[in-house]
Formats: sequence, structure tokens, C-alpha cells
Amino acid sequence: MKIKLGPADFAEQEMRGYEVGKRNLCVARIDGRYKGLDDWCNHAGCLLSGGRIEGNRVICPCHEVGFDMDTGKNETSPGVCDDQPTMSIAVENGELLVELSEKDL
Repeated sequence: MKIKLGPADFAEQEMRGYEVGKRNLCVARIDGRYKGLDDWCNHAGCLLSGGRIEGNRVICPCHEVGFDMDTGKNETSPGVCDDQPTMSIAVENGELLVELSEKDL
């Protein structure tokens, strides 16, 4: 099911957090594309959207773990945190849309 998040008006390298149903999402604009993954760090419970972007990674504000925004893979501290689930972010008519399952709502 496609859910509207809001306007696709991010600056390059900007990220924001969203609460949608049972999910917290971290959405970033990197190289002109919108990318998304789970916002809660599975190790420390911090919101990744409160961190920073380095290249194609979002860096957790609590423990500096870097997650690839395309794959969700923990690329900097294997064994410290599990990989983060990713989700597809689309832009339609100037709006950001995320595809979520019924169980996430």
C-alpha cells in the first residue's frame, strides 16, 4: 500500500523522520534520489534521522554506526548492530510516497 509522506522538497543531503502506522522511517535525499530505511537504530534505539549523512550512509547519532541507504547494511561496525530494513520511496506529483504492508499500518 502506498502512503503519502509529504512534499518532495528536501535539499540535497537532507533527511527527515516520519511516523507511519507502526513504523518510524528515515528518508534522505542523496544524489537527487529519495531513499528510506527504518529510523530506529536496532542497537541503541536512537532515531537515525537525528544523525548525519556521509556519502550514501546515514550515521547513527548515538554510536556512529553507518548504514548504507540503499541496502540498509551496517558498513562501519559489523556485529554491533543488525542491518536496517529499507523501503522504496517514490515521488509522484511532487509528493513522497512509501510502500508499506498492511501489517505495518
